[in-house]
Amino acid sequence: MSAGTIHGVGLGPGAPDLLSVRADRLVRGARHVAYFRKAGRPGQARRIADGMLRADAIELPMEYPVTTEIPLTDPRYNAILSAFYAQCTDRLLALAQAGEDVVVLCEGDPFFYGSFMHLHTRLSGRVPVAVVPGITGMAGAWNATGQPITWGDDVLTIAMATLPEEELVRRIRDTDALVVMKIGRNLAKLRRAVAAAGREDEAWLVEHAAMPEQRVTPLAEATHVTPYFSILLIHGRGRRP
Repeated sequence: MSAGTIHGVGLGPGAPDLLSVRADRLVRGARHVAYFRKAGRPGQARRIADGMLRADAIELPMEYPVTTEIPLTDPRYNAILSAFYAQCTDRLLALAQAGEDVVVLCEGDPFFYGSFMHLHTRLSGRVPVAVVPGITGMAGAWNATGQPITWGDDVLTIAMATLPEEELVRRIRDTDALVVMKIGRNLAKLRRAVAAAGREDEAWLVEHAAMPEQRVTPLAEATHVTPYFSILLIHGRGRRP
């Protein structure tokens, strides 16, 4: 029996009509559909695919054992997640080895800060694995502002708000255009870093890009931010005709 294929399918930033033709075909035709979610939540990837799955699709939710309950610096964090990804890999591996294809729903692009990467490294070389690119959340965010993110020779930096504050200040100060992700509880720190870099008047917060609840706010006017699906942007001002 030939092994089935594990497909990591990028669903884009949130709107179902932003899926690629290939992604749409795979999602609608899949008999086994896996996706990550927080315990007790439907999961953003599953929400994007709502109404697309065939009636007899077998769903395989993969629930994170931790999200923000343990600091990233705590050694337990990596240990718990490593065991979790190993368990998820075993589930998918068993299906593929039985000849079944599996579609893993992925927010944005599977290879851009996504959980699917941790499955890919564990599955590669054992069963066939394929990746379908998706529009990233940051692309949805900068399009929501109605302004190009880069011009000419602009350098674009992508940073995580989880970085130390002094590192954020350096990155913000030294780049032309900026994307900051994983803001969540780090808004106060990020605001201080942007101000210290002298760029507060250039910064925008985009929440739920390409979703019905999309909101675009100048950083200076933002008092809070949604824990998930929020991105900070600073647009480049580089060379142009």
